[in-house]
Amino acid sequence: MRKSEIIELIANGENSGVEFKQDDIRPEQLAKEVVALANLNGGHILLGVDDSKNIVGITRPNLGEWVADTVFGRYVHPVILPYYEEAAFEDGRVVAVISIGPGISKPYVVRENDRETAYVRIGKISRPATREQLLMLASAGGMVHSEAMPVHGSSFESLDFARIENYMRDIIQDPQVPENKGEWLERLKALGLMTEGIGDEPVCTIAGLVLFGVHPRRFLKQSGIRLMFFDADDKVYQAKLDKTLDGPLVGRFFVDRAGRSLIDSGLIERTFELMEPFIIEESNDLGGRPSRDRIWLYPFVAMRELLINALAHRDWTRFTDVEVVGYADRIEITSPGSLPNSMTVEKMLAGQRSARNHIIVDILRDYGYVDARGMGVRVKVVPVLEARETDYSYEATDDYVRITVSKPSRESRKVG
Repeated sequence: MRKSEIIELIANGENSGVEFKQDDIRPEQLAKEVVALANLNGGHILLGVDDSKNIVGITRPNLGEWVADTVFGRYVHPVILPYYEEAAFEDGRVVAVISIGPGISKPYVVRENDRETAYVRIGKISRPATREQLLMLASAGGMVHSEAMPVHGSSFESLDFARIENYMRDIIQDPQVPENKGEWLERLKALGLMTEGIGDEPVCTIAGLVLFGVHPRRFLKQSGIRLMFFDADDKVYQAKLDKTLDGPLVGRFFVDRAGRSLIDSGLIERTFELMEPFIIEESNDLGGRPSRDRIWLYPFVAMRELLINALAHRDWTRFTDVEVVGYADRIEITSPGSLPNSMTVEKMLAGQRSARNHIIVDILRDYGYVDARGMGVRVKVVPVLEARETDYSYEATDDYVRITVSKPSRESRKVG
C-alpha cells in the first residue's frame, strides 16, 4: 500500500472497514478487531495511528512476527492469512498495515481463556455477535446448512404425500418406493427432508417443507414469494398486483414414454402464471393467423432461471420472502441473504458454482428446474439478456442479492 493511500485512509477516519490502533494494544484486543473485519467484508488495521488520526508510529520490536505468531497464531480462529506491510514516513515514523480479506470460513472467533467469542463490525465499533448474527455468519460461511434445520410444529402430515410419491416413483424412478408411513419416515429422514423433533414425532426440515409442504408458510413464514406489479417506476400506493404466494416449490408431473407433463403447479409455475399478464403483450398484427402472437416483454428463459436461483440459493436464516417486483420500466428479483461461501457477483457471472442449499438444489435438479451443470446464470441468463440487448445489474449486500432487469426495446423482444 502506497503512503498516499495510507494518508487517505487516515484522513477518511475509522469506518466499517478501517481501524486505527497503537501497537501497545493487547493481542486479544487486536484479535477482536481482526475477526470483526473478517466477519464483515474485510478491511485494514493501521498500527501506529491513534483515535485522533495522528500518526504516532510503531514502537514494538519485531511487530510483524508478533502479529503473525501471537495475534493470528494464538487468538484468531479459524486461520486467517493477512497481508502485513510497513510504510516509513519522512520523519522516521512507521505505520504498519494489516490487510484482511472477507472471511470464507465465518464465523471467526477470538480464542481466549477457553472461550470463543465472535465479533461483528457495526460502523467503527466491534462488538460480540448476537445469537442471530452468529447464525447468519455460520450460514454465510457454509458451516450451518439451515435447510436441514427442523421446523417445529410441522409433521409428516404437513407434506403433500402425492407430490413426494410422484418425486420418488416418477421423477427419480426409485426402485423401492416406501410402502407404509414408517418406511416413508425413515426414507425422508435419510434424504434430509425430515428430522427428529423435540417430541417423539419427526418434523419436517426446511428443505422438506419448502419443496413438498402443503402450506409451508403456516410453519415457515419466509417460504413464500411476494409478487408485486406497479404501473409507475417506483412503489406507489396502489399496486396492480400484490400477492404473497404459498405452496410447495415443485410441481406434480405425469410421466410416460412420451415425456413429462405438468398436472399440478408448484410455486414456480404459479408465480409465472400470475406474472404473465404483466410480462406478456399481444401483437397488433395477426399476420394471417387466427390469433395474435404473444410478445414477451422480458426473456422468459432468463426470468425463469433468475426466479429459481432466488428461491434455491436464498438464506433461510432471513425471515423475509423472496420478492418479485415489476415496475413500468424494469423487474427486480430479490433473494434474502448474502451470496454464500465467498461467492461474488463477478465469480457468479463467470460461471463459478457454490450452492448454499444442497438438498434443495439437488432435488430441483432432479426435476430439471435447475441447470444440470449448475451454471444457469452463465449459460442461460447472461447470453439471453445480452442477445436481446437487455440491460441488467446485480446488487449483492449482506442482507440480499437483487437482480434488476430493464424492460427491453420493442425491437429486441422475443415472440413466444
